[in-house]
Amino acid sequence: MTNSILKIFILSIALSYVIKYGGRFLPVSGTVVAALVGVLTLPVLMAIALGWRWQQNKL
Repeated sequence: MTNSILKIFILSIALSYVIKYGGRFLPVSGTVVAALVGVLTLPVLMAIALGWRWQQNKL
């Protein structure tokens, strides 16, 4: 349990570092499409992962 929390914490720190210092090299225009992609990507990926997991448990 503690090991998985530590992994998530380390990945979170790494992602924050990449976003803070590497984000300026990835220019993104401020459009509605870019905002929707940024907002909806994670929920869609989570829905796919949870649906796949539910399907695996159902069998």
